[in-house]
Amino acid sequence: MLATSEAIQQAFLRAKQNRRPAFLPFIMAGYPNYEQTIKIALTLQESGADIIELGFPYSDPLADGPVLQEAAEHALKQGMTFSKGLELIRDLRKRGLTIPILAFCYYNPIYQYGLERFVQEAQEAGANGVLVPDLPHEEASPLSSICRENNFAFISLVAPTSKERIKQIVEHAQGFIYCISSLGVTGIRDRFSEELDGFLKEVRNHTSLPLAVGFGVSKKEHVDFLAPQVDGIIVGSAIVRKIGEHLLEYQDEQKEEEAILALKRFV
Repeated sequence: MLATSEAIQQAFLRAKQNRRPAFLPFIMAGYPNYEQTIKIALTLQESGADIIELGFPYSDPLADGPVLQEAAEHALKQGMTFSKGLELIRDLRKRGLTIPILAFCYYNPIYQYGLERFVQEAQEAGANGVLVPDLPHEEASPLSSICRENNFAFISLVAPTSKERIKQIVEHAQGFIYCISSLGVTGIRDRFSEELDGFLKEVRNHTSLPLAVGFGVSKKEHVDFLAPQVDGIIVGSAIVRKIGEHLLEYQDEQKEEEAILALKRFV
């Protein structure tokens, strides 16, 4: 059975019925290693994650801050590849991950792999959609069209700098809108821009799709601040950093459970 984008809509709907924003954690495929990525994903599902963003490590991650860059480099050294990322999605499904999976991939590896081939194989593996952080809206049509034809969500990103392009971007959006909270790369921040509220209202004016905010969400106070304004909250660097803080435990079979419990407590 092919994974479809409807599962993403249902995840947001369930969260809304429970009167909370959907929780979308980001993890890096192959970090700390292949098997532990599976255990971490299952732990996040058990801890209340609604959708998993699975990052495919890339050698030139332009949108990523230092925490994710370091994790990507580590994963690549562990032997993680693009095709292994697809294999990982298949194994996540086999091991019991039932929530939607979003592949977070840079465009060059997808292009090299083949757009149609990627969408077909990612969907067959069990992914529900893709997010491409370095693909501008004006150049996204070849991939987004294939995604739409296959009921595979192509997630659009909008930033405070999108301005007059916001309407244009969200008109063709699928699944949900990824709202970037601030300028720059991913990473952990103390506070959000004062313009965030107006930016979210502007996006909301142009779409009925759920809005999820990412880039910089790292603590409970951030979630409390954002919850009334958005439908979903994306946490990436803070989770990957928490995994990194316990890297030595992950590398010791007898202490691995301690690392997993630390992640659970954080979530």
